[in-house]
Formats: sequence, structure tokens, C-alpha cells
Amino acid sequence: MRHLRLAIACACALAQLLTGSLVIAQQITPADSKQSEEQAMAVVRRMGNFLSQSQSFSVTAEIGFDAVQQSGQKIEYGESRKIVLRRPDHLRIDETKRNGAKSGLVFDGRNLTVFHVKENVYATTARPGNVDDAIAYYTNDLDMRLPLAELLSSKLAAALSEGIREAAYVERSSIGGVPCDHVALRGDKADLQLWVAQGDRPLPQRIVITYTRLDGRPQFWAQFNEWNLNPKVRDSLFAFTPPAGAVKIAFSPRQTLQPGGTGIKEGK
Repeated sequence: MRHLRLAIACACALAQLLTGSLVIAQQITPADSKQSEEQAMAVVRRMGNFLSQSQSFSVTAEIGFDAVQQSGQKIEYGESRKIVLRRPDHLRIDETKRNGAKSGLVFDGRNLTVFHVKENVYATTARPGNVDDAIAYYTNDLDMRLPLAELLSSKLAAALSEGIREAAYVERSSIGGVPCDHVALRGDKADLQLWVAQGDRPLPQRIVITYTRLDGRPQFWAQFNEWNLNPKVRDSLFAFTPPAGAVKIAFSPRQTLQPGGTGIKEGK
């Protein structure tokens, strides 16, 4: 029994030593921080320019995000989003939450519509303009949640450069079999990690955001799949037709959203 206890103690000590060595090894300690920053920013600019200059694309994003409880415990929720963008003025987003609830957003250059399938309700408003205008109205005027909205902007590259305070190139890695450049970025309100595909299609493959100013430092992550830079879609995809029995309700500008809320309320 004494020899068994001794063996277990040695094994534990070895495990602690190996774990400690692993943590040390994974610290980012670039020999030339300026070179690391320049390399990281080159990756970011390349991705931002490529996405913002793409005239159309579709992608599926698997998303997870933390909800910090009063106890401090983090509970993860998530959803799948299918995004179809056709510049300058067509956008459709279909969302399926992990609990099965389905909703979406449709913009055709003239009208912006949000719908919720289970409740069979929708809200629509005239909003002529381009996709940037529609997103700004949706997130700012209506104060509604739109994950990954920045990636749809035609000004993505400039927005990323302006918001970054520190940058570091982490390593070459692989996400879903795609060779990537992994970079770590810091802003005033959040830390950001990006995995960007190498080669002539520098598309984001994964993103992790840590909200450093919020209690519990919650995280948001997204994994991107099925990128298509020339999706064959008809105009009808961006035209919303209310299903049978659907009830039209009104947007509620600047309403504070509650967890799980729709951000829209019944009109009179």
C-alpha cells in the first residue's frame, strides 16, 4: 500500500509539472513584438479587405455565448445562423436557436423585416438604402441584437483597424481542416481572437470575443462553415411573404432587450 501511495504521489507531481510546463509554453512571448503586431495586423487587414470587397457570399455560423448568472456561474446558449449577403442592398439571416426557436431578418433594399416562426409574428419597416444603412438602423435605432454584424459591413477593414489597441500573431493552426493564421487582438472593451484562412481566400474560420469590462468576462464564439462567394440565389429569397395566419406587429425603437426577448412589441 505504501508503494502504491508513493506511485500515486509521484504521478500527481509529474502531472502538475507537465501541466505547468504546458501553460508556460502556451504563453505568447514573441521575440519581436513589433514584428508580431505587424504580422497580425496584416492578417486582419487582408481579411477585412477581402470580406468588405466581396460582392456576395453565404456562410453558416455556429454560435455560442455566455450568460453570466447572479451566482457568477456561466451558462452557454447558442444558435446557428445562415447568412446570405448580396451587395449593395440585399441581406437575409436565418437563425435557429439550440432550443429549436427559429427567426430571421430580411432586407431587400427597400424594406427591413424581422420574423419569429413559433409565434408566427413579423415586423416590417420601410428602410431604403444599402446593407450598411439597414444594419445601422437595426442595431442603433431599434437597439436589437445582431451577432457578427461587423463582418457584413463594407467598412470592415477600417473598423477593425480603428478598434484594435494591441495585436499579436499567435501561430499557424488548422480549423476544420483549413490552414489558418491565429491572431490575438485587444480593444478597449473586449479581447478578440481570429483564425483566418491562409491563401487567396482569407475568410474567418473562427472568432472568440471576451468582454473584459463585463462581470464574469463572458465570451462569444462563432465557427464558420460552408463559405460560398458566389451563391446562386433568387431575388425571392430577400422578399418576405408572411405565412398564413401571421400577425404583423410593430418595432419598438430603443427598447432594452430582455434575455430571450424579441425586441418587438404589438402595434395598436
